[in-house]
Amino acid sequence: MATATAPALNKRIGFLGSGQMAEALARGLMKRGLVSGEHIACNDPNPARTNLFKSFGATPYESNADVARNADVIFVAVKPQHVAQVLSEVRPVLTEGHTVVSIAAGITIDKLVEAAGPDAHVVRVMPNTPCLVGETAAAMCLGGKANADDETLVRTIFEAVGKIYTVDEKLLAAVTGLSGSGPAYVFLMIEALADGGVRAGLPRDIAQALAAQTVLGSAKMVMETGTHPGALKDMVTSPAGTTIAGVHELERAGIRAAFMNAVVAATDRANQLSKM
Repeated sequence: MATATAPALNKRIGFLGSGQMAEALARGLMKRGLVSGEHIACNDPNPARTNLFKSFGATPYESNADVARNADVIFVAVKPQHVAQVLSEVRPVLTEGHTVVSIAAGITIDKLVEAAGPDAHVVRVMPNTPCLVGETAAAMCLGGKANADDETLVRTIFEAVGKIYTVDEKLLAAVTGLSGSGPAYVFLMIEALADGGVRAGLPRDIAQALAAQTVLGSAKMVMETGTHPGALKDMVTSPAGTTIAGVHELERAGIRAAFMNAVVAATDRANQLSKM
């Protein structure tokens, strides 16, 4: 871990809102040695959350403006309905040196810039809950006066807790529908696989562990080999074997269309929410 005097990121991090996603980011940065606890500032209306941050060396402040005064990167990690309010509180103290990163779902770049000011360096990020275990799949887009340096900075931060990609804002709804909502689809799949194992006679704990590990291992094969998922599927499905019998049942149930429809439905809902 980096020392308190020379953190690798060389930036002070502030959190407006200290919920679970903010905690995951803070812990990920510390675990990777990018910042030390004393370079993290936070604010939250719930004392239990600020006390938790304080327990790993962060400094809680009474106001959001004080967090901004003591940070270079400001994470807006509050519920969407509170974003405009907290940004209006920090706007008077924002400088050219601040990077404002919003992880609030559905709040557009235009709304962020309107609240933070036209000169603000704004980055909108859509992470997902596996951030809590250091495996987020996130995407970002830039707004306001944000530049390539801001993009590199945010990429470095999120690579401490997973992977992040840069997209046009018009695609963030699709990111929400795929990776933002995707953990729920995968959890449902794991639960169903485990139920199938129980139906076939396995004890519940073993069935769930096998299902989860199968998903984890399969994902790693896709990521690490670069092989198309269809080709990896074909490697497992031998002629007249057990796997093709199972795949046939999945195809008869329309599993591909169900997953595709889920992503499209969640994308459409994300677009609706961003216009409210």
